[in-house]
Amino acid sequence: MAEAQVQPSETTLQSRALADAPALIESVFPAQKVSFEAQKERKANLGQTLTGLGSYWKGRKPLILVRAIVLGSLLPPTGDPEKDLDLYERLMAFDAEGLARRALVQNKLRPADIAARIAQPNPWDYFTFTGAKDAPEHDPVWALECPFDADAEGVNLRWRRDVDKEERLPLYKQALASFDSYEAKAELCKRPEELDAEWLYKPVWPEVNKRYADLGVDAHSFPELIEQLGTLRYGRRPRVGDTFCGGGSIPFEAARLGSDVYASDLNPVACMLTWGALNIIGASPERRQEIEQAQKEVADAVDREITELGIEHDAEGNRAKAYLYCLETRCPETGWMVPMSPSWVISKTRNVVAKLKPDHQNKRFDIEVATGVSRAEMKQAEQGTVHNGALTYELDGQTYRTPIKTLRGDYRDADGHTANRLRRWEKQDFKPQPNDIFQERLYAIQWIHKRTLGQSRLKTFFASVTDADLERERRVEQLVADNLDAWQQDGLVPDMAIEPGDKTDEPIRTRGWNYWHHLFNARQLFIQRLFGTHVAASDMAAELSVYSMKVSDWNNKLCHWHTGWDKSENLFYNQAVDTFFNYGSRSSYFLLSQWGMGNERFSDLSRLTRIVQPTAANEPLDNDIFVTDPPYADAVMYHEIYEFFIAWLRKNPPKPFDEWTWDSRRALAIKGEGDDFRRGMVDAYTAMAEHMPDNGMQCVMFTHQDTGVWSDMVGIFWAAGLQVVAAWYIATETTSELKKGGYVQGTVILMLRKRVAGDRPGFKQRILPAVRAEVQNQIESMMHLNDEVEDKHGEPVFNDSDLQMAGYAAALKVLTAYTTIGGEDVTEFALRPRTRGETTVVDEMVQQAAEAANSLLVPEGLNKETWAKLSGIQRFFLRMLDMETAGASKLDNYQNFAKAFRVEDYTSVMGSTQANHARLKYVTEFASRDLTTSTEIGKTWLGRLIIGLQQLLDDAEPSHVIQQFQHDMPDFMEIRPILIDILRFIEHKAIEATEEKKQAVRDAAEVLAARLKNMRALGQ
Repeated sequence: MAEAQVQPSETTLQSRALADAPALIESVFPAQKVSFEAQKERKANLGQTLTGLGSYWKGRKPLILVRAIVLGSLLPPTGDPEKDLDLYERLMAFDAEGLARRALVQNKLRPADIAARIAQPNPWDYFTFTGAKDAPEHDPVWALECPFDADAEGVNLRWRRDVDKEERLPLYKQALASFDSYEAKAELCKRPEELDAEWLYKPVWPEVNKRYADLGVDAHSFPELIEQLGTLRYGRRPRVGDTFCGGGSIPFEAARLGSDVYASDLNPVACMLTWGALNIIGASPERRQEIEQAQKEVADAVDREITELGIEHDAEGNRAKAYLYCLETRCPETGWMVPMSPSWVISKTRNVVAKLKPDHQNKRFDIEVATGVSRAEMKQAEQGTVHNGALTYELDGQTYRTPIKTLRGDYRDADGHTANRLRRWEKQDFKPQPNDIFQERLYAIQWIHKRTLGQSRLKTFFASVTDADLERERRVEQLVADNLDAWQQDGLVPDMAIEPGDKTDEPIRTRGWNYWHHLFNARQLFIQRLFGTHVAASDMAAELSVYSMKVSDWNNKLCHWHTGWDKSENLFYNQAVDTFFNYGSRSSYFLLSQWGMGNERFSDLSRLTRIVQPTAANEPLDNDIFVTDPPYADAVMYHEIYEFFIAWLRKNPPKPFDEWTWDSRRALAIKGEGDDFRRGMVDAYTAMAEHMPDNGMQCVMFTHQDTGVWSDMVGIFWAAGLQVVAAWYIATETTSELKKGGYVQGTVILMLRKRVAGDRPGFKQRILPAVRAEVQNQIESMMHLNDEVEDKHGEPVFNDSDLQMAGYAAALKVLTAYTTIGGEDVTEFALRPRTRGETTVVDEMVQQAAEAANSLLVPEGLNKETWAKLSGIQRFFLRMLDMETAGASKLDNYQNFAKAFRVEDYTSVMGSTQANHARLKYVTEFASRDLTTSTEIGKTWLGRLIIGLQQLLDDAEPSHVIQQFQHDMPDFMEIRPILIDILRFIEHKAIEATEEKKQAVRDAAEVLAARLKNMRALGQ
């Protein structure tokens, strides 16, 4: 726990003047721009502000999203949504001025790029060029006016030295204005947090103070603005709470804005990371220097001891950078000891491989490291001795194959569970016993040339293992063997058993490892103990423990060796505890690269009240605003896998961590599914509602595609006495190969307030008309704002997903205002068990909202009358086609609209379901089997039209196509106007793989529509 006292602001405001005022985020939110900025932050990977403390916590929400939510929860609307939105975007640095400043610092736009995009009659007032001093006055270059192509003119442009950044800004602003979309502009910019805040927001404060002058606002920084807005709403600086604080992004960013913060989490590892965010990244400059000095002292001490022991240096003075280990097992057919690895490639960039050389005398293989091998040898090395779940190797011209499960001795126990004959390692074990099925073997070392040690660019090479290397290994093993028991008693090495679980079963089942220290070899245990000893002796033990845990993530036997990068990954590059047949182990020299402060952007938060405590979510302190990202159905099993870290700290945690319970408390953790999940969540959110003022606000970030869980979440908040007041949809995630399958990109932002006290019974038949009216009112107001902003700035504020989500929010706002529905209490509704396939009242209301919203969201170019008569799959196809012409390509858009339109299988009309490159099938891509009357699309009017267009493209006569329509559609004449309208839409919207095909499809649609329109009688 850490608190800091501050002096109250001198600004005089009318306390609680905004106590009853709504928040701006209830009506306006720049969702699309926040989405892009959130993804931009995600793509920064290790360049993100908090990942320097440890990238192993994967659930951090983007800081830019948190900033937008906290700011929007405090800003008041003024009755002019367009101006409110403009100021909101200025405060987020999303406006033209903010983008210009961000682009200037990013420096991606070259002077030549700017000159080609702006109108400027006197370019030489700003630019110069190579050789300008020698260019004669009559040189044509001096007559050039922007825009011009500097490359075509043969001019190498650069800025004049006497033109400062303030003078350059108008040119950047003008150049950025020439780009079509916000995404294209922001792609050329730094993230707002990467700039000096005082300079970035300098133009904003006069506008803020002018806008809120009647409230007495006089702010010149975010901390001043936040404190004044808090005073206006709550009578003090606002306190923002997060009871599922995880990696700490929510409390950190709320504090960086200027709020007091409260953070809690049942998991002490989460609390440690949050404490680190607030007290390391948020340390004062003086404290930061002390932390850096303490880090250096520990690093020097570790390095000195390792060097004195001589366990990382060879006889020539080269130092190890990484060690490569593999398992080894005895083949039951030949009796040979066989090294195990899926691949014997060591480095793809240097063509380094490990070659197995038979040693017939000892019935084992020597391993030789070869560098600079041929492409054929690289290809051969890719086939290791483990593939397709079996040990596979060749000896004397014969191939032997034994399934891994046979080697392990897998069998079914009396209870029907899978077991095996691996020996279960005991507490004193740190390496395999001689008779164990799986042995461990060092097979290669990456060395740093002696002459480059200490330099910024290290020269390294890979080498085979020598007898001297093995002697150093034995020396380390002896050190561990002699001291392990004492180290465990002192809490310097774990002695904590691995508790079985969904994720933690893996090391037990596949290796027989029963204790957390079994995930470390002797060298790794020794290094980790060495760090721990010197950290414990430091005055900065808490701060350094955060980094010590980061080191452990990179220093264990579950670190996959990356052959493309010539280094090992960290254990928690994904959210599992996966074992490998071979792995990389970093030397202490290499691990020290994880020890420093990294790329963090520091913010002095020492003046704020910052409270971190490891308590359950149903035990919060009082807060004005709660912002939470709770667990849900497919949530990461943090309560299991991060026992890896708890094992290291549980015996002797430094102050203030010693006040915490260093246990995962699995039984108390809220797991994201089932009845217990709902009960735990209702308790948690009820407690939060009780610990916030009547005008307080809650924001829940909910990342999930399962509509059943979505219904559960709404029911939970309803039962907790909360009312939905707004919902927004943000595309927060980026994709990778690790995140396929059920991984989702979108985050729903639900804004909630306390439900008005008292009973308010409701009945479905009365609520449904109110839902439809509220949805229509909400969407029409947002569409009106869209039109106004698009007319002035060329881009709308909201896309269709935003409007659809707003429709849901409007419905839920009506629904969650009631305390009973049809006589059923909302708490009983939320907690009662669900039956498979059950449609709840929330499901009904959401579907009503979707239908009401979709009836308003008519694609541009289609008549409302046509839209009203189309089935779900037709609406889906035409809506997404309209969105594709505007550049939409994210799979989550297709998934959301498929649900909204009740499409049975949207993938049947998809040409690609890649997360960021999704698209519909082209008209020419539909196969005959896709368009039979047994398919969802084939039996529709649109399906018949696609067949007709394909026939025209195959040179069928239009009259024959129309005759086929008459045959297939008994109500042909009645629906002819609808067919014409759809064809006109396709004529203007169709997309194909090539421009030639697109034009052909559009021409075919034009011809067919014209023929249908010109029909004068049924028989024609």
